[in-house]
Amino acid sequence: MATHTDPPPQAPSPYEPETEAIPDDGKPFHPALVVIDMQNDFVTGSLPVPGGASILPQVNDLIQLAKFEARIATRDRHPTDHVSFAKTHEKPEFAKIVIYHPEDAKELLGKEQMLWPVHCVADTGGAEFIPGLVKDRFDATIMKGTHPSIESYSGFKDIWGRSETDLPGILNERGVTDVFYVGLAGDFCVKYTALDSVEYGFRTWVVVDAVKSISQDEVAWNQMRDKGVRFTKTEDVKKRLA
Repeated sequence: MATHTDPPPQAPSPYEPETEAIPDDGKPFHPALVVIDMQNDFVTGSLPVPGGASILPQVNDLIQLAKFEARIATRDRHPTDHVSFAKTHEKPEFAKIVIYHPEDAKELLGKEQMLWPVHCVADTGGAEFIPGLVKDRFDATIMKGTHPSIESYSGFKDIWGRSETDLPGILNERGVTDVFYVGLAGDFCVKYTALDSVEYGFRTWVVVDAVKSISQDEVAWNQMRDKGVRFTKTEDVKKRLA
């Protein structure tokens, strides 16, 4: 006799924020593209972002648009004993600790740190760009997390804001007004780069269908929106840059 069984519960779909077209409002519009951390370890390696491989077509389409003033990539490039690695502290992966800048001898400005699996170690395959990424169009590559004791999620500066990368200088030298962000992961390096981008005075866009996150909820998206980050889609960028 057949019996009724309930279907297995379905995993919730990833949250996707509302997006908008990019206005042609008569204001100066000098766009740049920043491709964040499209590296092997974040797609198929030790710290994979769910669905990370799926955004490659959108990312490549945007890289190849002719009207960007600059195309810049970021990459994690960690030493083997980086402060973000659980192994460095002999603690469980994804535990949290408090870390301090190496110049903060009195330990006054602690930052909470998630402890990650070892990833994107310098001169290893995990730190390389993923196969198929159109990387010959990049004007510059910004390396992050190169100091063993300093964490850096943002492409602009470390988590304490003490060390600035070349990214703001490159964007300003080229007269960029609007920066479009794609890549991995939406709730970490994309988010923190976008938040800093607003602080530096750029109109800041995250291209939602060219980003994947570790978490599947709305928290990071709301944090970005609350600080002035705007959301759009690949097709809207193509239309605006046609």
